[in-house]
Amino acid sequence: LDHKERGPGCWIYWSFTSWNETVEIFRAKMPLRKHRCRFKSYEHCFTAAEAVDWLHELLRCSQNFGPEVTRKQTVQLLKKFLKNHVIEDIKGKWGQEDFEDNRHLYRFPPSSPLKPYPKKPPYQKDVIKFPEWNDPPPGTSQENILVRPVVMNSEMWYKRHSIAIGEVPACRLVHRRQLTEANVEEIWKSMTLSYLQKILGLDSLEEVLDIKLVNSKFIIHNVYSVSKQGVVILDDKSKELPHWVLSAMKCLANWPNCSDLKQPMYLGFEKDVFKTIADYYGHLKEPLLTFHLFDAFVSVLGLLQKEKVAVEAFQICCLLLPPENRRKLQLLMRMMARICLNKEMPPLCDGFGTRTLMVQTFSRCILCSKDEVDLDELLAARLVTFLMDNYQEILKVPLALQTSIEERVAHLRRVQIKYPGADMDITLSAPSFCRQISPEEFEYQRSYGSQEPLAALLEEVITDAKLSSKEKKKKLKQFQKSYPEVYQERFPTPESEALLFPEKPKPKPQLLMWALKKPFQPFQRTRSFRM
Repeated sequence: LDHKERGPGCWIYWSFTSWNETVEIFRAKMPLRKHRCRFKSYEHCFTAAEAVDWLHELLRCSQNFGPEVTRKQTVQLLKKFLKNHVIEDIKGKWGQEDFEDNRHLYRFPPSSPLKPYPKKPPYQKDVIKFPEWNDPPPGTSQENILVRPVVMNSEMWYKRHSIAIGEVPACRLVHRRQLTEANVEEIWKSMTLSYLQKILGLDSLEEVLDIKLVNSKFIIHNVYSVSKQGVVILDDKSKELPHWVLSAMKCLANWPNCSDLKQPMYLGFEKDVFKTIADYYGHLKEPLLTFHLFDAFVSVLGLLQKEKVAVEAFQICCLLLPPENRRKLQLLMRMMARICLNKEMPPLCDGFGTRTLMVQTFSRCILCSKDEVDLDELLAARLVTFLMDNYQEILKVPLALQTSIEERVAHLRRVQIKYPGADMDITLSAPSFCRQISPEEFEYQRSYGSQEPLAALLEEVITDAKLSSKEKKKKLKQFQKSYPEVYQERFPTPESEALLFPEKPKPKPQLLMWALKKPFQPFQRTRSFRM
C-alpha cells in the first residue's frame, strides 16, 4: 500500500494521524464477502480471524510500524477498534474490548469512526535567540529608551574610512565582560535547542516540547560528567539503580559459558534474574524518556528513513533527559543489546524470541505518553527497536554540537580588538529621546549628512603637505572609487583635477660630445699582402 510522504513536522501528531490513516485503509481495503452463521447469511462482513490476518500484514508492511508488529498486538488494536466503534459485530454490538481471534462475524458501521485531530498551536516562526549578558531584564519597558546621537568631525571620519583610502589604523585590546555561570548555561540551552529545531525542520519547538521545562544543567551534566565508557556519573547517589538491580543486569549482560562453575546455576535461574529486572523497570513512575519529551522523541520517528539524521536527532533529545534517566537508559540498552547478541544465553521465554521479548518487555518503560493513546505501544516498539540497533551512537555526546558551543563560549570570553573610529570611540553628547522627523528632513540628512564629513576628509587629503605626489594621487584615486559623487563635486572637470598636480617643465637635453665625432666606420677588408 502506498503511503503519503510526510515531513518531520507532521510527526508531532503522529499517534492521531496514524490512527486515522489505519482506520481509513482498513475500511477501504479490508475484503468483505458473504458469510453464513447459524443457518443465516450476512452480506458485506468478515470474520475476526480474517481481520487479524489482513491488518497484521498491513502493519508489518507499513514503514510507520515495521515487521516487529506481532499478531497479539494486532488483536489488541482490533479490540480498540471495537471499543471505539470502528467495527461492530454482526448484530450491531460494540463498546467493549471482547474481540478475539476466532470465526465471529464483524462489519463496518455506516458512520465515520475517525478521531478528531488535536488542535495545533498557532503558527509562528520562532528563532532561538542567543543570550547576551547585557540584555535588559525581563519586564523592562522598551518605551522612551535613551538614544545617544552621533557627532563626528572630519578627523573621526578619516579614522573610520582610513581602510578605504589605503591605511590600516592602529588598534587596541578591549577585555570583555566576564561570563557568569548562568550565561554559560543559557548558551548551552539555546544552542542545543536551535540545533534540534534545525534537524527536525520545524518552525518552532513549541510544537513538540515546552522550552521552559528544559533544564540547561541536565545538558551540561550529560556532556561532561561521564565515565570512560560514556555512561553518566551521578552526583546524587540516592538516584542510582538499586544494587540488586545493577547486579542482576550485570549478570545477564556478562552471561558466561555454561562451563563457568563460579556462576550460580539452577534450572530457570536466568529467567528469574530477567523477571527481577523487568519488575523494577515496569514499576517506574515515569518512562525513561519522560512524559515531557514524548512528542519530541515521536517526531524523530519520521526521520528513520534517513538513519544518520535520525541518530543525530536522538542524540540531541537524549541530552535533554535528567542524568538519572539517561544513566538508567544507557545501562538498560547495553544489557538488552548484549543479551540479544549472546548465543550462549538460554531462552528467556518459551513463546518469543529474545529480541522480540526485549522490545515487548521494556518498550513501555522507555516511551509512553501521559494520556494513553491507542498506538502508543506500537510507537514505543518501533523506537526501542531503533535504539537497540544504534544505542552506541545515540547515547554518545554529539561532538559537533559540543565543539560549536565551546567555541562560542570561548569567543565571548576572548579579548576583543577595537580600531579607532569604532562606536566606542565616538564623542557622545548628552542623551536625548527619539523624535520623529519629516520625510523632507530625512531625505536632506540622507543626502547631505554624510557628504559633508566626506568632503572635509577629501580636503584634508588634498591639503596634506606631508604626502608625496605619488601617495596623494593613490589616495585620491581610492577615494574617487569609494565616493564618486563627493569626488565629482570637488573636481567637476579634468582641468580642475589637473590644477592640483601642475606639470613641471621638462629640461632640454644636453648636447653630447660623442655626437660631434664622425660616425663609426665599419672595418673594410684590404688586399692581402701575401704573395
